[in-house]
Amino acid sequence: MNKKAVILLSGGLDSTTCLALAKTQGFELFALTVNYGQRHIFELESAKIVAQTIGVNKHSIVNIDLSQFGGSALTDDIDVPKDRDETDMTDIPVTYVPARNTVLLSMALAWAETLGAIDIFIGVNSVDYSGYPDCRPEFIESFEQTANLATKAGIDGNRFKIHTPLIDLTKAEIVIKGTELAVDYSMTTSCYDPHENGNPCGHCDACTLRLKGFMEAGLEDPLNYK
Repeated sequence: MNKKAVILLSGGLDSTTCLALAKTQGFELFALTVNYGQRHIFELESAKIVAQTIGVNKHSIVNIDLSQFGGSALTDDIDVPKDRDETDMTDIPVTYVPARNTVLLSMALAWAETLGAIDIFIGVNSVDYSGYPDCRPEFIESFEQTANLATKAGIDGNRFKIHTPLIDLTKAEIVIKGTELAVDYSMTTSCYDPHENGNPCGHCDACTLRLKGFMEAGLEDPLNYK
């Protein structure tokens, strides 16, 4: 019988690759997309297409409005940084959403326990990223420990495992791995500040890192940056 797994799916390049990897490992896929009050809905639309294309047992979209708190360029009226050099991406940027991954993992944990699943996948990356503290291995290890302390399943001995298959990979390595798994990256969305038609801006940190990843992988990004 297939094992069940909850996969956090944003509709971006990393989470889509993560979903494809979970599928190759024989998991029964339960994709969770969180509409957390981000300023645009294009990634939600991408997540729906990705879930349908890769094939999941169920795709749940949960609404939690973190924009009530603001404090991030992704949820508040704050300008998204543009044309930053990668050497500038060491400090925590204004695109950091306070406690986002803690909230997302908590939602995934709640659904996993309800499903009787002990495996949770999240596409965090600590190599080619913008300095987010909730993408680090230390955080994931700490959350996994918390998950096993704070749940009935954990107390009963069903130990939760937080899978981070991309955490030590460069963006280029992620692109190559996904391409080997026949992931169609044209259905993904990475941009923090897309145009009104959904096309990526090509200038925010997310676009910069994505374009660099495709270039270093020797592949062409299928998205339209015009």
